[in-house]
Amino acid sequence: MTYFAVLYTYNPDNEKIVDARPAHREFIATLHGEGKIIGSGPFTDGNGGALISIQLAEGSTVADAEAVMNNDPFYSEGLLDNRVIHTWNPVIKSF
Repeated sequence: MTYFAVLYTYNPDNEKIVDARPAHREFIATLHGEGKIIGSGPFTDGNGGALISIQLAEGSTVADAEAVMNNDPFYSEGLLDNRVIHTWNPVIKSF
């Protein structure tokens, strides 16, 4: 498997984020059902944003991860202030 850390930045008070959250969570649940989600959740410091960790087939690239994550309503509806995707090496895998 190839692993990716997806970092979202968004305004937690944005009503459009609140409105899109159910569709976003359905998207995440679908990825989880496909075995692609390692973990996902918002940051709780009050500044907004989230971390989503995904796994794709061995040899997948950041472009592959982008293609998957482009279907997230938070992204496709233009609600993110920023999105960064890193290839990740989870040296300790306790998930």
